[in-house]
Amino acid sequence: MTITCFIRYEIDPFGKAAFEQYARAWGQAIPRCGADLIGYYAPHEGSATTAYAAYNIESLAAYEAYRARLAADPAGKANYEFARREKFILKEDRVFLKLVSGPHGPRQVFKTDVTVSEGIEA
Repeated sequence: MTITCFIRYEIDPFGKAAFEQYARAWGQAIPRCGADLIGYYAPHEGSATTAYAAYNIESLAAYEAYRARLAADPAGKANYEFARREKFILKEDRVFLKLVSGPHGPRQVFKTDVTVSEGIEA
């Protein structure tokens, strides 16, 4: 059974650029250390202080091993230190969830859907 770790961050509203740099740095380190990164999400509209991250891992035991590898990884160490030094993360909460609604059917495409390249979001 795969579990998904969701992380909710409270960030400094003036630290959005630093959070985005922090998030990009995890793009290589997290998969290299054993988790399937879904992504990091920074504020875009609405709250300027709420950000999220999500990744899949096989189990809580696998999570513990992954966290140890991430803490020992040179890029992981550098990114943790960057966050400590810059102080743009004010609060971080983690929750582990399992998918219970799958498998999902394919998304229905309608004739009225317009692509972003045409100037209107689908």
